[in-house]
Amino acid sequence: MTSEPAAAPDSVPFDRQDQLEQIQAGLVAGENLLAVYDAHGIGTGFLGLTDRRVIIQDKSFVGEKLAVTSVPYSRIHSVSVLSNKSFAGSFFSSGTIGIHVGTLTYEVEFRGSEKAQHVHNEILNRIVGD
Repeated sequence: MTSEPAAAPDSVPFDRQDQLEQIQAGLVAGENLLAVYDAHGIGTGFLGLTDRRVIIQDKSFVGEKLAVTSVPYSRIHSVSVLSNKSFAGSFFSSGTIGIHVGTLTYEVEFRGSEKAQHVHNEILNRIVGD
């Protein structure tokens, strides 16, 4: 059973109110929020998309430290759909994507393939241009 994300007052899809509020508090003037999705698995806490950057909460630091990392779309080299299975039947059979920034890859596992597809497509559209 997959649950639909809630929507912020301005129709921004999100999973958890506290994550939405944290991202909203860090927006710069004129920046538009597109989505905030909860993530699970090792490392990532959530991912936010704006019209300027990807914001990733990373919980993988030593000493229970958290990092909220902003990655401008211009710094993203590629985005991947990750799967342990064959892609037979559906390109988005997985809820996991990889975001490649230099030599670093952020692996983000979402709660549903629809959210992974939304994030993947938004990033892809922004890095390949119109």
